[in-house]
Parts: sequence; C-alpha cells; structure tokens
Amino acid sequence: MVESSRPSSASSLRPARLSAADLFRLGGSGLRARPLRAVLSALGIAIGIAAMVAVVGISASSRANLDRALAQLGTNLLTVSPGNTMFGEDATLPDEALSMIKRIGPVTAATAVGKVLNNPVYRTDRIPPGETGGLSLLAARLDLLPTVGGTLAEGTWLNAATAKFPAVVLGATAARRLGDVPAVYIGGRWYRVVGVLKPVLLAGELDNAVLIGWDAAKSYLSFDGHATTVYTRSVESQVEAVRAVLAATANPQNPDEVQVSNPSDALKPKRAANQTFNALLLGLGAVALLVGGIGVANTMVISVLERRAEIGLRRSLGATRGQIRTQFVAESLLLSLLGGLGGVLGGTVVTAAYATSQDWPIAVPLWVTAGGIGATLLIGAIAGLYPAIRAARLSPTEALAAA
Repeated sequence: MVESSRPSSASSLRPARLSAADLFRLGGSGLRARPLRAVLSALGIAIGIAAMVAVVGISASSRANLDRALAQLGTNLLTVSPGNTMFGEDATLPDEALSMIKRIGPVTAATAVGKVLNNPVYRTDRIPPGETGGLSLLAARLDLLPTVGGTLAEGTWLNAATAKFPAVVLGATAARRLGDVPAVYIGGRWYRVVGVLKPVLLAGELDNAVLIGWDAAKSYLSFDGHATTVYTRSVESQVEAVRAVLAATANPQNPDEVQVSNPSDALKPKRAANQTFNALLLGLGAVALLVGGIGVANTMVISVLERRAEIGLRRSLGATRGQIRTQFVAESLLLSLLGGLGGVLGGTVVTAAYATSQDWPIAVPLWVTAGGIGATLLIGAIAGLYPAIRAARLSPTEALAAA
C-alpha cells in the first residue's frame, strides 16, 4: 500500500503547467496591482509608437501628395508621332497604330489626334484667307481629355453625337485669339463652338488648336484618318519598358519612322523623393521603437525590485524559475501590447487630422500599423527578458530576506 502510493505522491509534487489563459490572468494581475505605474508605462510606450505611426503616416501622406502633384506633370505620359522616311519625307502612322498600342499590357489608356490639313480656322467668313492666326485644326478622339488630363473652362467636351456634326472645342490660346464667338468658319461651313479648354499642361499643342470630332473631320473636311500624335498612359513602373516597344508596335514594318517621347523628367525627382522618404521612415521608426523598449525595460526592472517579497513567496510555494520568468515576460508583453495598440490608434488619428488639414490624401501604411504592434511585442519581450531572468534567479530565502 505504501509503495503503491509513492508514484501518486511524487506526481503531486510536480509543478503545474500554466495555460495561456492562466498566463494572461497572471500578467494582468501584476499590472492591476500597480495600475498607475502600468498606465504611465503603457502611456510612455503609446506615445513612442504614436510618434512613430504619426511621423510615418504624415510622411507617407506628404509623399502621396507629392506623387499626386508629380503625376499631374505626366510621369507616365508618352507620345507617339510619325517621323521621316529614309528619303526625308514625312512618314505616317498606320491606321491600326492606336489599336495596336492599346494592346500593350502596361498601357492603361491611349488616344490620338490627327491634323486636318488645308483647312484654316477663321473667326468670321469676312477675314482674308491669309490671316489664319496660326491656329491648327485637329481631329480628336472622344477619350482625349481624360488621357491628357485636360479640363474644360466652359461648355462641354465632344460626345458621340457632337463628334459627328459641325461642332468644335477651342483650346485655351485659340479661344483667346478668336474671342468670344458662338461659331467658327472652316472650309466654307460654320462650326458651332460647344466648349473651351483650360490650358493643358501635359499637351501644350492642344492650347493652340481647334478640336473637331474624328468622324466629322472625315465627313466634312476630307480628313485622311491618320493619327499624327498618339498619347499613352502606362503603369508608372513600366514606362521605360513601354517606351522601348512603342515604335515597333505602332509601325511594325518601319519602326525607324516613329518618334517616341522620353519619359517625363519628373520621374527622377519622384523616385529620389521616394528613396529619401523610405530612409527617413525607417530611421524614425527605429528610434521610436528603441525609446519604447527602454521604457518597458525600465518598468520591468523596477517591478522586479519592488516585488521581491512576492517572488520569494511564490518560489517557497513551489513556483519554478521557468514560471517566474514566464510571469514577468507575460506582464512585459501585455504592457507592450496595450501601449502598442494605443499608440497605433493615436498615431492614426493624428495622421488623419493633419492630412485633412493640409488637404493631403490620408496614407497610413499597413506595415506601420501591423509592424508597430509586432515590433512593440518583440521589443517588450526582449526588454522584459532580463528582468524576468533576474527575478527567476532569486532564491526564496534571499527574496524574502531582501523584502
């Protein structure tokens, strides 16, 4: 009977294992025992994380605003136009050039205009034929305006109906030269003015032009249907790759007779700004996490010094060194988690408020919110590890005597 009871007695002396729920309650009880210190410590961590999130978020919002401004300068806009033949004559783009360019994968939009030759534009039918005012007449596709980023000063843009009939839209310079006229005189016919454009930053040649629908130009002015300028928008990261294939795509038989514009010079400062911002964000984030880690370590070291009596009592009641280490690491993680969540929320609110006040896009990268919490937990675990090991090394008698 005595021998049979020994295994049961020995098993009863084995230390109980702590479940995840037990660890959570144990860590929470340690923080609740000193709520003011826990709140102040979590607040210190939250301020550090909030500073990181806010700085990264505000910088990212500023970069988004810069990207938006640079995008208006045409960083992804390329133009295709006919060059010269090997004999020095003016070349032409094939009729299918536009449709072929639209098939290029990274190209997001493509449209075209075509010069309508030998058809000067006059303010009235009383002006001598030689006084053309230097205005050009261009046949335009209906999607021209959104592709080049143009906007209307007044009136409307060409649509499926007006593009087939005698109607025109004036460029900004053309409207100023012609004056406030309800119609213009072209090729012995009056054409109603349905709209006036604002200056087009990305396609200045349109400012000095009178734009007519593609079909109307063919019907009334003997337009040959050849595009003289094709405007393309493409995925920004693929601009150089698109440029490399545009000539061969537009005119596969004679790619040397095609001229393609260079990518906008705004791409270089945009990429340089992105690299600078990335370095800035990483540096500020590292500093904020370091500050938060020091705060956690300081809090946990002080907690160990103040709770030696508790540690000695728990050790004398059978708690193992591993359980003591786990307890303090759990408290450190819980404290870091509370501070990290509060910091991410506070930093996001600050970013949103500041970006809204500056009329910037609100941009808080996902990596900074997830990374902020994850890094806070990692820093908390590292910062709490030394105090936890120190607490576990205290013997029961030493801890109780020191208390």
